[in-house]
Amino acid sequence: MHPLSRYRETEKEKHVDTPSYRHTVASESSADLARALEEATSKGRMRPAALALADGTVFFGRACGASGEALGEICFNTSLEGYLEIITDPSYAGQIVALTYPQIGNYGVALADAQAAHPALRGLVVADLCVEPSNWRSDLSLGEYLRIEGVIGVEGIDTRALVRRIRSTGAQAAVISTTDLDPESLRAKAQAAPSIAGENLVRSASCETPRRFVPDVRAHAFAQAPASPARHRVVAYHCGVKRSILEGLARAGCEVTVVPWDMPADDVAAMKPDGVFLSNGPGDPDAVKETYIQVERLIGRVPVFGICLGHQMVSLAAGAAMEKLKFGHRGGNHPVMNLVTGRVEITAQNHGFGLVFPSLGPLVPELSGGASDHVGDLRFWSRRRIAPVVENERFGRIRLTHVNLNDGTCEGIAMLDHPCFSVQYHPEASPGPTDAHYLFTAFMRLMDGDEAYLGIDSAADRLGEWSFTQDTEAFHA
Repeated sequence: MHPLSRYRETEKEKHVDTPSYRHTVASESSADLARALEEATSKGRMRPAALALADGTVFFGRACGASGEALGEICFNTSLEGYLEIITDPSYAGQIVALTYPQIGNYGVALADAQAAHPALRGLVVADLCVEPSNWRSDLSLGEYLRIEGVIGVEGIDTRALVRRIRSTGAQAAVISTTDLDPESLRAKAQAAPSIAGENLVRSASCETPRRFVPDVRAHAFAQAPASPARHRVVAYHCGVKRSILEGLARAGCEVTVVPWDMPADDVAAMKPDGVFLSNGPGDPDAVKETYIQVERLIGRVPVFGICLGHQMVSLAAGAAMEKLKFGHRGGNHPVMNLVTGRVEITAQNHGFGLVFPSLGPLVPELSGGASDHVGDLRFWSRRRIAPVVENERFGRIRLTHVNLNDGTCEGIAMLDHPCFSVQYHPEASPGPTDAHYLFTAFMRLMDGDEAYLGIDSAADRLGEWSFTQDTEAFHA
């Protein structure tokens, strides 16, 4: 019998009618009715859960994943879709991720979209988790996936208030728990949690031995055009790379060999690659010294392309300084201007640290519109449509190529005296827009020896790898 129907039948059997009885029954009936109504929903009875921040703020909600407790740095992502790609992005190692879109899980989990074999994040926070997804590609619900993978999740949190808190107070440690609901205990745990600054999270996110990357050509054959034939051999440093980034390289025409984060530069050079790719990855870039030392030894010997943490590795190899951003850039809607072409791209981002551009060296006035003094807000250059150049002690002239139009931080650089460039954001669109797909094409052009490799019409390039065909015969073959 349905729980609510059973409750109603029980009520019909009650005939006593006294003031005290009516008061008792009213109280008990309200609780029983609330429980019955909850059991009758698609979610059923849910366990309580809590989230506490190091600043003392505590949020209570409901458990929607695995049971337990986890510590991490709280951050938020503003993407409207792609929650599985976010959850399985190795760059979230050490973090508790809050998703700002109101309902998460409505199209389920398609395992072919996972970016790594298992999630690396510590926990997930959402406003509402859908338990009955609707999508022809879905393999299971998000709640089931979180429980299978052991990821602690909490829903029913006011994510708007949470995000406002993070934006005002900055990134900080947090604890998420389904076992401890005492506010004072949770606050103490959050305040005692170590910072991820200075911690090398790449070591555990990387691979142990080199391997050839073989793309899954069937996974998205319903929408993607056939990949370009392989014509360049690329070695990719695995610092926590997303699968779709490697697929982006392969689809652009690269034969990709993935190597550990600390492989010596001489061993990489001995593989005689046409180019070296530096991947995304988690945590503090200053703690990944073994990688950027190798990058310093590779620049000038082979074309180099870095994204996200890879961009930071290039910057540190050049002797630059990093800063921890107040609350980072995470989401699929960050506007970035390409100063070389004047185009604005809507980009996907996931990082908490950034390059301090002036630390690369003094400006070269004759290549910087006559300017000789650095500015803090790099939107100064976007307004003037100038891509300034600095003189770097190690690698000569380095150009600022991309600027974040939200806060004026550096989003990309290119070396003028060596075949090397890097961007702070993600060009693979998993999740996110396809505006930055041209960067894979630019890497191919760099390896071809094209000096104007960044001068690409991104609007024309962005749909190059998609077919959007109605013919699914190849997919079902």
